[in-house]
Amino acid sequence: MSEADWPLSYERDPRSAGQDGPRAKRDRMVAGCMTGTSIDALDVAVVRISGTGLAMRAELAAFHSEPLGELAGVLRRLASGEALTASEIADAAWALGERHADAITRALAARHPDLVCVHGQTVMHAPTATRTALESGATRTPARGRTWQLLQPAPIAARFSCPVVFDLRALDVALGGQGAPITPIADWILCRSPDRTRAIVNLGGFANATILPADLGPDAIRGFDICACNQLLDAIARARLGAAFDRDGRAAAAGIVHADLLDSFTRLLEQQARAGRSLGSGDELAECVLLSTHISAPDVARTACEAVGGVIGRVLASRPPPHRVQEVYLAGGGAFNPVLAAAIARAAGAPCQPLDVLGVPVQAREAMCFAVLGALCQDRVPITLSSVTGVPSPSPVSGAWCFPPASRA
Repeated sequence: MSEADWPLSYERDPRSAGQDGPRAKRDRMVAGCMTGTSIDALDVAVVRISGTGLAMRAELAAFHSEPLGELAGVLRRLASGEALTASEIADAAWALGERHADAITRALAARHPDLVCVHGQTVMHAPTATRTALESGATRTPARGRTWQLLQPAPIAARFSCPVVFDLRALDVALGGQGAPITPIADWILCRSPDRTRAIVNLGGFANATILPADLGPDAIRGFDICACNQLLDAIARARLGAAFDRDGRAAAAGIVHADLLDSFTRLLEQQARAGRSLGSGDELAECVLLSTHISAPDVARTACEAVGGVIGRVLASRPPPHRVQEVYLAGGGAFNPVLAAAIARAAGAPCQPLDVLGVPVQAREAMCFAVLGALCQDRVPITLSSVTGVPSPSPVSGAWCFPPASRA
C-alpha cells in the first residue's frame, strides 16, 4: 500500500471540512509533556510541526527533563490506591499543572508555543477490552472501564495563553477500548520505514511496543503493552540497592542469573504478556521483590533484566508477517541498561539499537509523541486505532481542551 492508498478518513476528518481554525496553520511549535508510570520525572519536548494531519513532519527543537521531587511521593501514594483527601488530590493536580508550566518555560527558552499537549499522571487505569478478544475477532460492546490521568491544565493555559489538550485516553476507554498504547500513530509519523518492519519498544514503567510494517499505512500499525519493566527494575533498585534505579545496569552487570528466581519472574511477566490488555495500577509485580530477599542484590538485578528482556524479545519474535520484526529500536529509561537491551536482542533474534539513530532521542520519544498527538488532535484526526486499543471503528477524535481567553490566544 502506498501513501496514495491510505484511507482519506485518516488524512482529513469530514467533520472538520469547511471549518476555520487550527488546521489552517501548517507550521506550529508544540510542547509535548509526559510523566510516566515510573513517576520519577517530567519530560518536555518542544517540537516543530510542519503540515497537518498524517502528512505532518515533526522535528525536535528542544528537550527538558526534571525530577518531580516531593510531588512524586504524593502521586505514588495516589497511584497505589492510598486514601487521600479531596484537598490533597486537588493540591496534587494543581501542583502538577504548575510544575508543567515551569518545566515548559525552561524548555521553551523564550519561544512561544502554539499548542501544549499534556498526558497527565496516570494514577488509575482499568480498561475492560482485551487485545486477545480483539485479535480473535470477538464482537464486543462498550463496557465499563476507567482511567485517570491526574492534571489541572488551567495553570498551563494561563501561563502561555495557548490551547492545552489533555486527557487523551478517556474517550477511547469510554467507548470500550483499552486507551493504550496511545503513541503508535505518533511512532508511525516519526519512525516508519519504506523497506524494513520496525518495532519501537518503550522501556518505561511498563514495556510496550509499536510494530510498524514496512511501507504500509496506519491501518497496519500494531501496538500493545507487554509486561512490567522499570516498575520492577526500579522497585528492586530501591529495595535492594538503596538507589532510585540501577544506573547503566551496573549492578545487573555484576550479577549472575539465579535460575529458580528467573523462572518465578518469567512466569509472572508472561502472565501479563498473555493477558492481552493495557497495564496499569496493580500490575507493578511488587511480589517479585519479596520473592528475592534471600538472593544477593546484583544477582536479583541481573535475573530481573534477563526475565524482562526475555519476555519482551520473545513477544516480538512471535509476530507473524507482515509484522515480523526486522529491527528493534529502544526508548525509555530502560534503553540505558545494556544488560536489559542485550537480553531483548537475544530473545528477539533481531538487532536492537537506541532510538537516537532515527533522530528521536531515547529520553525524548514519549514527550515528542505527545507533541505529535496534540497536533493530530488539533487537526481533528483520531489518535487511537481500533487495531491497537480495540476501540470500535470509527475511532474517536480524542482530547479535552483548556483554552485561554480569546483575546490572549
